Amino acid sequence: MKILIDIGHPAHVHLFKNFAHDMQAKGNEILFTCRDKEFEIALLQANGFNFVSFGKKYKSTLGKIYGMLKFDYLMWKVCRKHKPDIFLSHGSPYAAHVAWLIRKLHISFEDTYNMEQIRLYAPFTDVILTGSYDHPKVSSKEIHYNGYHALSYLHPYRFTPDSSIKHKLGIGVDDKYVLIRFVAWNASHDIGQKGISAQNKINTVLEFAKHAKVFISSEKELPQELEPFRLSTPPEKIHDVIAYSSLVFGESSTMSEEAVILGVPAIYLNNKSTFCTSHFEREYSLMYNLTESEKDQKRATEMGIDLLCKTEQKEAWIKRRKLMMEDKIDVTAFLVWFIENYPESKRIMKENPDYQYRFK
Repeated sequence: MKILIDIGHPAHVHLFKNFAHDMQAKGNEILFTCRDKEFEIALLQANGFNFVSFGKKYKSTLGKIYGMLKFDYLMWKVCRKHKPDIFLSHGSPYAAHVAWLIRKLHISFEDTYNMEQIRLYAPFTDVILTGSYDHPKVSSKEIHYNGYHALSYLHPYRFTPDSSIKHKLGIGVDDKYVLIRFVAWNASHDIGQKGISAQNKINTVLEFAKHAKVFISSEKELPQELEPFRLSTPPEKIHDVIAYSSLVFGESSTMSEEAVILGVPAIYLNNKSTFCTSHFEREYSLMYNLTESEKDQKRATEMGIDLLCKTEQKEAWIKRRKLMMEDKIDVTAFLVWFIENYPESKRIMKENPDYQYRFK
C-alpha cells in the first residue's frame, strides 16, 4: 500500500510518525509532504522519512489563497509520480482536494475545529477522526475514538522520556525548570490575537527565573533580553524536555495538551481556548486556560509561581493523569487497524464504537 501523509504543523509529524514506522515495517510505502513552516523538515529528517517540501507558507490573506492553488498543484504533481492509494492528514485541504481529484481515500484527524479550514477539506474527505471530548459536530463523516491526538505519540506504549535530558539542558538532576512556549500568530485561526505582550514576556521569564531554570521555545524572534533563555535542544527532543519540566507555560495549545498527557501542569493563554484544553481543565483539573488580557497575563504568572512553589503538586498531577488515562486507547494501534481494514473498519466503528477498546 502507498500512503501519502500531508503535514501542516510540527505536531503532525509526531501525530503520524509511529503509524508511519509501523506501516513501513509491514512493507507499506510512506511519503510525507509538507510546507517549510518551523521544525517539520527537521523532524521528518530525524525520523528518516521520505518527504517532499513545497516551500514556505504564505502569511497574508491573498498569499494563503495563492498558496491553496499552488500547493494543490504541487501535490497533484507529486501524486502523479508516487500514485498513493490513501491520503492521511490533520485537516489538510491540499490532501483532501487532490485525493478527491484522483479518486482516492482521504482520512483526516481533527481537533482544532477551525470551521474555515474544515469547510475547505471536509467535502472532499471520507472519514474525520476526532477525540473523546465535547466539541462541535463538523460532519456526519466523524468517527470518535477514546483518546487525544497526543496519545498517538505520548501513550506509555509509544514514549519513554529520556532521563538524561536535564544533563543535556545543563542543569542538575534535582533542579526545577519551566518550559515557555511563544507562537507566531500566523495561522488563519489566530486572526485578531496578539498573544502575551513583549513586556509581560520579559516580566514572566524574570519572575519564573527566581524559582526555577527557564527555557523558551519560540516560533519567532524574542526580545533581546530573552534570547539567552532560548531552548537549544533538537526539536525531536521536545517531549523529553516537557516530561521532566515542572511547568509548561505559554501560547501553544499543542504543547499544553502534551504536558497534560505527560502529567505536567500547564498554563495556556489564548482568547480562544480549545475544546480539548477546556476539557482537560474541566474534567481533570490538569491545566489552566486563561485569556491574553493584561489581567490574565499577570494572573498566569502568579499561578505559575504558585505551582513552582508547591512541592506536592507533581504527585497530584500524576494521580489526575492516571485517572484520565484509565480508559484511553493507543491511538496509533487504532489507526493502523483502521487503515489496514478500511472500509470494514469504518462500518465496525459506526456500528460498534466499543470495538476500539481492544487497543487499550
